[in-house]
Amino acid sequence: MDSGAVYGSGGATGEFDLRAFIYKPQVILRAVGWLFAIIVFGCIADKGYFDYQGKTECVYDARSSACGYGIAVGVIAFLALMGFLILDAMFDNISNVLHRKYAVLADLGFSGFWTFMWFVCFCLLADLWRRRPDRIPYISGAVAAIVFSFFSIIIFAFLTGLAVRRYRQGIGSDFQSGYDPDIFGDGDRRAAGPGDVYQGSDYRQSPFADPAPAAEKPVNTGPTGYQGQSY
Repeated sequence: MDSGAVYGSGGATGEFDLRAFIYKPQVILRAVGWLFAIIVFGCIADKGYFDYQGKTECVYDARSSACGYGIAVGVIAFLALMGFLILDAMFDNISNVLHRKYAVLADLGFSGFWTFMWFVCFCLLADLWRRRPDRIPYISGAVAAIVFSFFSIIIFAFLTGLAVRRYRQGIGSDFQSGYDPDIFGDGDRRAAGPGDVYQGSDYRQSPFADPAPAAEKPVNTGPTGYQGQSY
């Protein structure tokens, strides 16, 4: 079994192929998700607040918690995607199968959870923006944060799917049974039963089988009338 092939890794080679790394699907999705996260928290931090009668209010129905939630989700996604990009660059050179498993599980758990967090962010911001009072001005940056929150849901959903596929590949190759049914190259061979005779090319007959039917021997009857067994 090639332990270097499990969990989507080609094995520890000691070399880093930048071209192959850039074209990995999860790397492309992480880079796009990283950019979307910057747009979301950048738009909310820069354009998500306005001054009203000497107070600073959030453009999302004057709910400061909504602006804080959008910024937090974007910043955490930004930092986490940076970390996973670094992990992706090191992944092929992680020789320990268990460590690769933990890396894939971390990717799966975070991507799945943050898909949900982006979904909540999109629904919250969109609903509060729809219900904003007249005093709150229309700000394109606030709308951009809502739009890219929706795009981030799609990105993280795809990342979750890729992580699930990598995990299944690892389970199929690393935790399968260690028994090979065709280890001798004979796919039709089965375990011999008590009455079976091995039928290999050089051995045709059981060593304990009678080569020919023995002639029936006379029955030995002694004085006591005991009847002996035929052999």
